[in-house]
Amino acid sequence: MLRWTVTFIILAIIAGIFGFSGIAAGAASIAKILFFIFLVLFIISLFTGRTKV
Repeated sequence: MLRWTVTFIILAIIAGIFGFSGIAAGAASIAKILFFIFLVLFIISLFTGRTKV
């Protein structure tokens, strides 16, 4: 999921450089949402961490 976030951030930067502000804003908002989903899942996995038996 973090890979998708980086992909959308790069897409937003490239679109911003070429002047496509609508596409850049959309890609940046998608990247932000994916990043927060990643953070929530990461924190949940830290608290419910599985141990080796």
